[in-house]
Amino acid sequence: MDIQSTAAEAKNTFAAFTQLLSSIEDSKINIIPFADSWTAGQLGQHVILSAGGMVQLINGAVADTQRDPEENIPKVRAMFLDFTTKMKSPEFIVPEFKNYNKAELIKKLQEITTQLVHSIETLDTSKTCTSFEMPGSGHITRAEAMAFSIVHTQRHLHQLKNIVKQLNDMTPV
Repeated sequence: MDIQSTAAEAKNTFAAFTQLLSSIEDSKINIIPFADSWTAGQLGQHVILSAGGMVQLINGAVADTQRDPEENIPKVRAMFLDFTTKMKSPEFIVPEFKNYNKAELIKKLQEITTQLVHSIETLDTSKTCTSFEMPGSGHITRAEAMAFSIVHTQRHLHQLKNIVKQLNDMTPV
């Protein structure tokens, strides 16, 4: 894994997501923009739950890896960056339907970004994370968890752009 480019991709991805979320008017952060969509606040919370969980996984118990530690990264990238495919989130990272505070979401996203980048830059990415099995994938390596966090957030950045466009097109009440 190219540590510098992975750290840069993480910084850029999370910064873009955070900046776009922060650009939404406070009065619109909890508006459902279209049918079958989360609010921007819910999407921010979903990224926090997912990426925060990945940071815990990456910094948790590990073991030596008995395979290519980056074996699943191309599959994860292809799956999450195919924006034509609709996915269903596992229940444990489905955000609660409530009013979210944009400033709190942004603060948490910034904290997670700092933790993720620090992990990328300082940990042995070849180790297998053993404290949690990914649904459908089993135990993944730190490198795969890092890649997952990045591409999962890139997918939701794409969704957030659609939400922002719809919110901006709405007629004020």
